[in-house]
Amino acid sequence: MTPLYTALLEHQRKSRSPFHTPGHKSSPLALPPGLLSLDYTELPDTDSLYEADGPILAAEQAAARLFGVPRTLFSAGGCTLCIQAMLRLAAPHGGKVVFGRVLHRSAVSAMALLGLTPVWVMPRADAGGGLPGRVAAEDVEDALRRNPDAKAVFLTSPDYYGVLSDIRAISAVCRAHGVPLLVDNAHGTHLRFLKRDLHPVSLGASASACSAHKTLPVLTGGAWLNLADRSLIPGAKEAMALFGSTSPSYPVMASLDLCRAWLEEHGRAAFSALEERVGRVRRLAEQSGFPSPEGPCDPVRLTLRTAKAGIRGTDAAEQLRERGVEPEFADAAQVVLIPSPFNTEGDFARLERALPALRRGGELPVPAALPPLPEAAVSPREAVFARHEEIPLSRAAGRVAADIACPCPPGVPAVMPGEKITAEAAEFLSGYGFFTVKVIK
Repeated sequence: MTPLYTALLEHQRKSRSPFHTPGHKSSPLALPPGLLSLDYTELPDTDSLYEADGPILAAEQAAARLFGVPRTLFSAGGCTLCIQAMLRLAAPHGGKVVFGRVLHRSAVSAMALLGLTPVWVMPRADAGGGLPGRVAAEDVEDALRRNPDAKAVFLTSPDYYGVLSDIRAISAVCRAHGVPLLVDNAHGTHLRFLKRDLHPVSLGASASACSAHKTLPVLTGGAWLNLADRSLIPGAKEAMALFGSTSPSYPVMASLDLCRAWLEEHGRAAFSALEERVGRVRRLAEQSGFPSPEGPCDPVRLTLRTAKAGIRGTDAAEQLRERGVEPEFADAAQVVLIPSPFNTEGDFARLERALPALRRGGELPVPAALPPLPEAAVSPREAVFARHEEIPLSRAAGRVAADIACPCPPGVPAVMPGEKITAEAAEFLSGYGFFTVKVIK
């Protein structure tokens, strides 16, 4: 019996068009077929990730030149490792950090491990119904003014839906207050190679965690930590080693190196062509009644607001699968597709045939993307390490959460560790299929 291996083979046999991560789309054009034969370990001539002084260091330096930063580090532990290391570098002894409320659970784990106190900035609902929206520079300014002892600002941009915050304006606010801006850019590594460079470090961010495998030809788990602020470079390898596995995958690291070389030669042309192709799909989707999020967004992310045309996103996703298209994610109001340069013309043609065929009706009501901010009773660290119990969600209102309650995807937390669970948060989680929650005893 090989249940996982068999399930993967069975999925492969469905031959659906892959509009989901990873960015290589299993294309033979994306990665060498013999890459797994290079599954080596730390040897005298293969270097060591956390003590890199040979080929790994040279590969990291080449990636730094590509992104235009003084230092780039490899991660075979995904963007999770990069996020944890960024926070360690910015606030090594704990303290306050201003966080956008839309964030990955790895950042919450880092809060608990590093003893960080979050100061929350809520996104403004400016992307359309059912979407969290953007963090505004004015709100970051207000948070820093009220918390002059904050060590850093941490934001997610783009979010899972491709919505972009104004990183240039927020970077300027952070510089004025003398704090680094850390950006979880997990879904935006490719932004540097678009017709207009939208990458966070190009717009003034101090550091970015870039999950290369999501949109680029990189094996799952491959990521880059880009450090634009030189003050963050000392101790960067040690911060990665603190959280990272001592057995990093050499094929994953090799795929990062191969991707960097591919980007140097083909990246801008490939993403320029992808922008054009995705733009045509987006226009067809809008004609079919499925608008995109409002305001600035990643031009190669497809988020189709299906509720506008009377279809729940989850139902639209099932209809797409019936027509041979596998989306990345769906919720009550929209479906998300992640194209890459390695999707074929056949993939796009199949998607274009499927979109007008989706069954439509009258516009559906859309639930809020975020519940109101709950009250914090104890710190994230106290909550995570406290004795806890798991109880039905129906009995959770008024209790203090011992763990993050966060549908991921899309990475929109309802409750953080240490916060009191409200009736609104419980209802929100119920809508995402939660039945139980961990609370402090």
